[in-house]
Amino acid sequence: MVRAVLLGERLDIRAVDQRLALATTPLTLNAGRKGFAVLFRYGVVALFDVTADEEAHFLADLARLVSEPLAEPGRVQCHIDIIPGAIEQVEPDGTIVLGEITPERLQIIADVLAKDLVLEHYESRIAAVFDRVEPLAARLKMGRRNFSPRDLLAQMGDVLLTKHRMVGRAEVLEKPEALWNVPSLEGLFGRLEREYEIRERSRALDRKLEVIGDTAETLLDLVHTRRSLNLEWYIIGLIVFEILLSLWQVVR
Repeated sequence: MVRAVLLGERLDIRAVDQRLALATTPLTLNAGRKGFAVLFRYGVVALFDVTADEEAHFLADLARLVSEPLAEPGRVQCHIDIIPGAIEQVEPDGTIVLGEITPERLQIIADVLAKDLVLEHYESRIAAVFDRVEPLAARLKMGRRNFSPRDLLAQMGDVLLTKHRMVGRAEVLEKPEALWNVPSLEGLFGRLEREYEIRERSRALDRKLEVIGDTAETLLDLVHTRRSLNLEWYIIGLIVFEILLSLWQVVR
């Protein structure tokens, strides 16, 4: 059994004593009596063969290293069957079949589950932002242009921050380091990646982020254009007022 938990936006793995590490890319530690844990800097921990009590104790120890902890951590789990000589695959019920247990195989599984959790987290966040875009477009269609620049900038900030975290931290489309050491596991990684639709979901999120960013940028341009027009009218008004004042003084 493997369980992955999304604890927060970031996990400071540099604060973990590296002398306890079984591997460093990604950071792998012993957990519980016979299990181990794989830690990812983007806030995910994958736990293999640990009891519920051992998991609770291990995660409590990590709490001090979590930045922006989630009120309700995200979770995903799956079963692993070890069948010597079997073709490594994912069964229809989600069970992962391995021919043998090796650190690299388990690290690949941890990597895919971690990315699945990160995508799920950002899918819910982007869905909430995306739902706010439609009313703005509807208001624009009706000819209303009284948009708040602060709200529009906040939406653009959400887009940029999400892109940064997905690409810069989680590296959702990057292959795990274990494949560089054991290229023969490319097939296992590909099956898991397809099972959890990592690439498809990442591309869908990118498209939504582009729509949100383009919409916010367009509306912000409209706001700036309207303010520029208003400023021009103010200047014209001042010029007319100055001309009238000059004529009045001449007449006097």
